[in-house]
Amino acid sequence: MSDISLQLTVKEENSHMFKRCIRKLLESTFILRDKEERLYQFASRESNRQDISEYLRMIGFDVAVDEKTGVCMLIASEEDADTVGLKRANVVTFTTLQYHLLLVLWKVYLENLGYSEGNFVTKGDLIDKIKSYDVMVTRSELNAAFRLFKKYSLINFDDSEDGEDMKIQLYPSLQFGWDLAQFQTVAQEYLKETPEMEETEKGENEEPIAPEDFEEVDE
Repeated sequence: MSDISLQLTVKEENSHMFKRCIRKLLESTFILRDKEERLYQFASRESNRQDISEYLRMIGFDVAVDEKTGVCMLIASEEDADTVGLKRANVVTFTTLQYHLLLVLWKVYLENLGYSEGNFVTKGDLIDKIKSYDVMVTRSELNAAFRLFKKYSLINFDDSEDGEDMKIQLYPSLQFGWDLAQFQTVAQEYLKETPEMEETEKGENEEPIAPEDFEEVDE
């Protein structure tokens, strides 16, 4: 194993934003242009990104920026991807129910793209959508999932609001909030084929469903 060396100089005027970015990434994984524009602009600037990346690699992480969606995210460093004890660090394992809810949220996010500034859905409409996909969830389970998703910057809502008219903002980070292996298992269960389809496609080998299959294709 090579020695760990950190040669990093952050200008005094940038030190506060640098610390905020590091802490935000470690706390909630994502920095979003739609939510915290100043932090995102700082973190996504090439020189700052390199400094943040160098610092994070000391503890087995790195930073990636998806400029199209405006998402800056904490990821596992490639150098330490296979290191025992680090690979699963800072990875939240959602329950199967929470993955079902994430699928519904991502579906609603895609349906709402381009209609208005921001991507919002009322709690009542979302509950109707969840029911339409036969996802069985209690009120306490739903509220707990919402709080967890908000913590990790997948959605946002005003804690002081409640009821079916409560607005929930959906963020593009929803597409990055997956553990791929668990996603494939849940997606296959969620998108079960009907007996007729199974009979028609019997014998065919299908590729596993991946998150990018749910993304819109630019025309």
